[in-house]
Amino acid sequence: MIIQILIDIIRAAATILMIVVIADIILSYVMAPFHPVRTALDRVVQPLLTPIKRIVPPLGMIDFSPVILIILIQVTETLLIMVLAALR
Repeated sequence: MIIQILIDIIRAAATILMIVVIADIILSYVMAPFHPVRTALDRVVQPLLTPIKRIVPPLGMIDFSPVILIILIQVTETLLIMVLAALR
């Protein structure tokens, strides 16, 4: 019972974090950099993107770090769920 609740929390947190990353990407194209919504999203996303950007620099005008971050979120979610499922 508790393990299922933890699995649900992990899934919800991963989904919310991926939505925040995607919203930050989309809003970076249409919203001013110092808009309060964009600033709030950047406070969440940029600390996660900074280490990735150090390893994978942008290729021309394309920055792949958000895609890598989303993949890492999904991998982490899967691994945590697998560990919790093994404890049942």
